[in-house]
Amino acid sequence: MPDILYQTVNFHFKVDFYFDAQDKTDIRFQSVTGLDSTLDTEQIKEGGENRFEHVLPVRRKYGPLTLKRGLIKQADSKLSQWLKRAFDDEVVEPRPTVTISLLDEQHNALMHWTINNVWPRSWKIGELNAEQGAVLIETLELNYNRLLFDNPQTK
Repeated sequence: MPDILYQTVNFHFKVDFYFDAQDKTDIRFQSVTGLDSTLDTEQIKEGGENRFEHVLPVRRKYGPLTLKRGLIKQADSKLSQWLKRAFDDEVVEPRPTVTISLLDEQHNALMHWTINNVWPRSWKIGELNAEQGAVLIETLELNYNRLLFDNPQTK
């Protein structure tokens, strides 16, 4: 029987900020968006040939990365403490590496994305509403300088 390829599902993942290897509080998020890379281009006019322009790749642009999760008490979250230092104390300490891993049923990484030089751009708390019993969501928007895709299954 031939192997059947299935499309990868997107709901089982973790985000690792590497604050503390034993603490699993800050790896759980509701959603992750912004894993994108774009090539900027530059247009160069052909000398002597006026009918067209050359479009050349120049540099890459990334993100921003947006993470959403249920609000966690600051005392229980090293990520929240890092954000508080950035926004309350104006001490921005970039994280050298953050890894987003897509997991299988046994919690093994199917693939992961590594982003570098990560620092917070915004920190938003969702709506407080006495008419709903929903989880209070915090939204983090992070800037980063590099995105690397890795597929551990092919190693």
